[in-house]
Amino acid sequence: MPTADRGPVVRGRDAVVVGSGPNGLSAAITLALAGRSVTVVEAADQLGGGSRSAELTLPGYVHDVCSTVHSLALASPALRALPLEQHGLELVQPEVPLAHPLDDGSAVLLHRSVEETADGLGDPDGRAYRRLLGPLVRHADQLMPGVLAPLRVPRHPVTMARFALAGVRSAAGLARSRFDGPGARALLAGSAAHSMMRLDQVPTAAVGLVLMTAAHAVGWPFARGGSQHVVDAMTSYLRSLGGEVVTGHRVERIEELDGAGVVLLDVAPRQLLAIAGERFSRPYRRALRRYRHGPGVFKVDWALSGPIPWRAEGARRAGTVHLGATLEELLRSEDDVNRGRIPERPFVLLTQPTVHDPSRAPAGGHVGWAYCHVPAGSDVDMTDRIEAQVERFAPGFRDLVLSRSTRNAPQMEQGNANYVGGDINGGVQDLRQLFTRPAIRPNPYTTPDGRLFLCSSATPPGGGVHGMSGYFAAQAALRRLGGR
Repeated sequence: MPTADRGPVVRGRDAVVVGSGPNGLSAAITLALAGRSVTVVEAADQLGGGSRSAELTLPGYVHDVCSTVHSLALASPALRALPLEQHGLELVQPEVPLAHPLDDGSAVLLHRSVEETADGLGDPDGRAYRRLLGPLVRHADQLMPGVLAPLRVPRHPVTMARFALAGVRSAAGLARSRFDGPGARALLAGSAAHSMMRLDQVPTAAVGLVLMTAAHAVGWPFARGGSQHVVDAMTSYLRSLGGEVVTGHRVERIEELDGAGVVLLDVAPRQLLAIAGERFSRPYRRALRRYRHGPGVFKVDWALSGPIPWRAEGARRAGTVHLGATLEELLRSEDDVNRGRIPERPFVLLTQPTVHDPSRAPAGGHVGWAYCHVPAGSDVDMTDRIEAQVERFAPGFRDLVLSRSTRNAPQMEQGNANYVGGDINGGVQDLRQLFTRPAIRPNPYTTPDGRLFLCSSATPPGGGVHGMSGYFAAQAALRRLGGR
């Protein structure tokens, strides 16, 4: 419902949220639950940010534009508290959350059970896996709210200290110190590589441990019918609370929203500068300009005539598959990317949702997508390299491809302005920028203008479909509005 004049839409509203990704919608829902009037303004005609779905290849084949595996959705206090199933959301749990194929034709499998996963690793790595992951999974209800939060005094210090002892180090260091075999090392390294950092950097181990703990504790689910159903359910719930949604309007100047009590922006720091920079102090503007984004991604979506023919039977049952056989191979790939080089054998993250959700394709058909990391802003076509990695572990894969759709890093940013340089994580999450994103402030969601708040993944806890950045930003905004 685009319109040239936004004044009547925001005038008299307690809050306006700019951007309709999971963080923006989480912020809006939190405000609405507190009894505040709220309007979400979205630049695109379709809601959802990175959680959108579309027929990218052939009619009837539903692809997710970015996120598919919602590994943090059920671990998030913000999202799991919402009655989204009453608004059409159904999450599908793959039989095996994650598989990591090896060159000998086998695969390391991360099962929902820690014991079953450890049994597959054999000893001594199985015993080491139990010692490492067992305590984290047993206390996941204490751990996950702590890691999905800004820096603060922990409510469960013993659990957080145990996690910190293992996680505040590099993934390569943790893998080599705890495991002897290539399978266990690769399993940890592949999970840590979601950080998009070099695997010899701190705290990549923490990223891997969080994702693996989530896989055991709550799973790595898909949304039945596509990730669009996540935001559709959130939007439906927001509207049931009296919230409003406006699409097709890009906010270019903060003055457009002066009729609202507070404004929360689900945008990247550079967009925040462009929209409202004149209202900020010089040090804050400097911090936003210095904010660092990480590598980009190259993504390919496939319409397939059948399931991917993995050599390892276990990989055929997995929702997510990591490609890159060894820790050493993953180390080289992520090192190349972070030093501005194109890897010949990139680490590939692949999902095959129709193995567990056939509603996404016509009868007998399948969809899959994969992406690899590339230097920020790279327009190099990685299709052949990605498909070579798939074919390496699934001979005959290319024969199944009916159609493909690709997006390089600049095209990812064109589709979502928050993905600066193709960075889908919303910024580097190293020690310098983990809790101080986007600037060093007592409350990272506030800005020097008391009416304006940042609720994107450029604030803690960073990237992922969890809604926690929006939740915490809304809490800060409610204090400004005088609400609970």
